[in-house]
Amino acid sequence: MARGKLRIYLGAAPGVGKTFAMLNEGRRRRDRGTDVVAGFVESHGRSKTFEAVGDLEVLPRRAIEHRGATFEEMDIDALLVRRPDVALVDELAHTNVPGSRNTKRWQDVQELLDAGIDVVSTVNIQHLESVNDVVETITGVRQRETVPDEVVRQADQVELVDMTPEALRRRMAHGNIYPAERIDPALTNYFRPGNLAALRELALLWVADRVDEALEEYRERHGITEPWETRERVMVALTGAPGTEALIRRAARMAQRAHGELLGVHVRGDEGLAGPSSADLDAHRALLEDLGGEYHEIVSSDVASALTDFARLENCTQLVIGASHRSRVQEVVRGSVVNRVIRLSGTIDVHVISHGVVDAPSVLTVRRLHRVELGLSRRRQLAGWLVAVVALVVATAVLAALRGSVGLPGVLLLYLLVVVVVAVVGGIAPAVGAAIAAFLLANWYFTPPVHTWTIDEGENLLALVVFVVVAGIVSAVVAAAARRSADAARARAEAEVLARLAATVTADDPLRVLVAHLRSSFALDSVAILRNTDGQWTVEASAGPEAPVRPEQADVVDHLGPDVVLALRGRQLTADDRRVLVAFGAQLAAALERSRLSTAAASASALAQANELRTALLQAVSHDLRTPLAAIKASVSSLRQDDVTWDDDETAEFLEAIEEQTDRLTGLVGNLLDMSRLQAGVIEPQCRAVGFDEVVPAAVASLGEGAAKVDAELPETLPQVWADPVLLERVIANLLANAIAVCPESRTVHVAASAVNGDVALHVVDQGPGIPASERDQVFEPFQRFGDQRTATGVGLGLAVARGFVDAMHGELRLEDTPGGGLTAIVVLPVAR
Repeated sequence: MARGKLRIYLGAAPGVGKTFAMLNEGRRRRDRGTDVVAGFVESHGRSKTFEAVGDLEVLPRRAIEHRGATFEEMDIDALLVRRPDVALVDELAHTNVPGSRNTKRWQDVQELLDAGIDVVSTVNIQHLESVNDVVETITGVRQRETVPDEVVRQADQVELVDMTPEALRRRMAHGNIYPAERIDPALTNYFRPGNLAALRELALLWVADRVDEALEEYRERHGITEPWETRERVMVALTGAPGTEALIRRAARMAQRAHGELLGVHVRGDEGLAGPSSADLDAHRALLEDLGGEYHEIVSSDVASALTDFARLENCTQLVIGASHRSRVQEVVRGSVVNRVIRLSGTIDVHVISHGVVDAPSVLTVRRLHRVELGLSRRRQLAGWLVAVVALVVATAVLAALRGSVGLPGVLLLYLLVVVVVAVVGGIAPAVGAAIAAFLLANWYFTPPVHTWTIDEGENLLALVVFVVVAGIVSAVVAAAARRSADAARARAEAEVLARLAATVTADDPLRVLVAHLRSSFALDSVAILRNTDGQWTVEASAGPEAPVRPEQADVVDHLGPDVVLALRGRQLTADDRRVLVAFGAQLAAALERSRLSTAAASASALAQANELRTALLQAVSHDLRTPLAAIKASVSSLRQDDVTWDDDETAEFLEAIEEQTDRLTGLVGNLLDMSRLQAGVIEPQCRAVGFDEVVPAAVASLGEGAAKVDAELPETLPQVWADPVLLERVIANLLANAIAVCPESRTVHVAASAVNGDVALHVVDQGPGIPASERDQVFEPFQRFGDQRTATGVGLGLAVARGFVDAMHGELRLEDTPGGGLTAIVVLPVAR
């Protein structure tokens, strides 16, 4: 049985028209003769959605009892029995009521697809698992109903349903999305223009990425390796050399003109400290990111091949590299990266940009000299041997042809030229070999008697000996120059590494930066800082995969302190490398000490905060707690006076004052105890499904006379929330008490609630003086009263306790401006499932 096909309409936000698009698709297929059934359509009470269903066949829903309430879900069993060609299933990320066949609706859809039924479904971008945290950052609301990205990515078709923020807000204002009582809270919260624009961009980027994946799969499936210019991707090669800034800016302008993407690639060699360590590279990376580019770093010994392979992998259409300022001799000896890139680029356009400056070495190296006495790299030595063989053969053939016109001095001069060239190219070893070979060739072919090893004349013997000595001296001079050049390069690289090492002092997390820098500088597999605590090793910081967790697992171990070691895995270090490692060790030890001091400082700060809290508490007790006690004491003392006779009204007044001040004192002590429990972390909410309609009236009733100023409007269809009813009542009572205290006499405090995207938001609205946005965080701190109003009652704990309780119930409490003036406190809690 063939698996069914899945088509998904993806929206940037609720209300963009995903359900309409799904229903229109269903009608189109039905009109073409396809058997279509609406398995589940979520109308949210919208009349126009009911009208859009029209005459489509709608499968009856299944009623499920849960916690004394009845819920309706898609009847997956009936749909499998009905077995239509196409099933319309709304809200792919929906969580089914406990007792359903599957936990999630997307799992129901998978069953339908496995049964060979095509499915058309809908989902919003905020419900995708990979962007859930991003959406929370944008909107401030965490989506608890999510669907794995892989489910949506595996869909046969994903179509974006798009709408501008302005059009969506107009649709909301006209009542086409939410009922009237929910419109204002939605427009001032989730449906703000900035939120909608960010969600729209997020959806567009996700769909574009999905298109890229589909394109790559198609190219791979059909064996297409050449880039397709569906979208311009400009790649720029970064070396850290002077002039790279101009290169990056040129590439950025090219990408902007083509409305394409910009990628920056740095190829790091695989030889540890022999690799690049340019201090300017970080600045170039920052510039690239400022211009909207993405930075990538790859490790390879073949720069040209690495650049072109990466360009093909990322489907880049243009490659920007800087022109080389190497001399012709250097290009012959070392090769030309630019020429190799051009040869390997294929259909990729290569732009070679002249910097206008002479390149400093793009790679400053600290050479690990495997053969110190030779001073040159293995590649140059091999090139020297090759030049020696070819040049000696060619020179011998030419001299043999001119035997009659060229004497032995001329022969030796030509051979000496060959030896000098070989020494320049390959160093002392190939040069000495070439000198000995030239000596033997001159003796065999050009020293009488020829074709023998005998030398008749002493003058010829002297010439040959001098020739060998001169060749050896020239080779030694070239080798010494190469060693000095390598030492200078190493010194420059060491200075550069140490300069970058010193720059880590200002990093927020110097340990992490240092171990990463150490691993990169020495080309190690992994690095770890290990601490021995009572015989157990713990990792303080690490970089790289499979970092060692014990010293025995490392190739190199360096002690940073009595119980702390630096463990390196990947290779052994040379003596020169260990000299630089000492500097790293000193910096790491200093960073560990700073970390210890920071921990001690944090403890001291906590103690200081506790002292501040204690001082504030004493101040509060000295004023706000003594005031009701004094009133109670005065009333009781008055009633006990024997020389005064109080009538019934006066006695009732004293008793009312005692009761009022006792209630006030009880509230103050209760808030103090609550704050103590919150700071001790012992609050354990007993959450259950609870409705605001049962909590809000109780909270209002606890306000006494202030209840008359509260106007509550709670829709009957409001879903229950998952919360502790006792704590929630305390939260609402505290918010109402604060609102009543600042609300003008002629105004009331308005309470409203609405459900938005799996959450319920309760709004406590006052029309008082409000609080500036810059000072709103302060009112949630203990013993803080806005404006330090000494006439206000309480010790400034109401909002602090309220936020603590809401956080304990995994909700959110925030403050916003009230249109027309005032402050709105918003409590957001998850819907009970």
